[in-house]
Amino acid sequence: MRRTRDVIGLPVICVHTGKQVGEVTDLLLDEDWQVQAFLLGAGHWFQEATCVEWEDVIALGEDAVTIKREDAIKPLEAKNTWKLLLGGRHRIKGLPLLTVNGQQLGVVEDVYLDAKTGKKVIGYELTEGFISDLKEGRKWLPMPDSVKVGEDALIVPVRASEALEEIFVPKEE
Repeated sequence: MRRTRDVIGLPVICVHTGKQVGEVTDLLLDEDWQVQAFLLGAGHWFQEATCVEWEDVIALGEDAVTIKREDAIKPLEAKNTWKLLLGGRHRIKGLPLLTVNGQQLGVVEDVYLDAKTGKKVIGYELTEGFISDLKEGRKWLPMPDSVKVGEDALIVPVRASEALEEIFVPKEE
């Protein structure tokens, strides 16, 4: 498993030139919870947001994201169904995760990606607050069968509460 917080901040390196062409600032996820692009810059007054789409990525390594050519960096044209992990209108981090019957399982602190490719979301790291994290640790929820992304919460089936597991979070985080 790989946490997205370990991906954000990675340099993006062009293997053709060996040049660092950016740094991952966020991930764009589709409705099937798959990474579709890496956001490189959020955009400012005189600069538009840029990204590298998954198809242009050679590898998502431990120390860098590699791409074939510098022209793989494109202006961001995110689809309305894409969600950002950290920012934007459709962000995931910080949303409460609720069951259909109204039980809050926690707040999304991080998202885990599959270890092999790093493309598919396989679960959530949930927090119940700083004090609870220190006393009890955070919780891990494997990806449920269905997840409804709302404006103010993620909604999962009732049986998802049975899949919650305790995880150890080092104090230095």
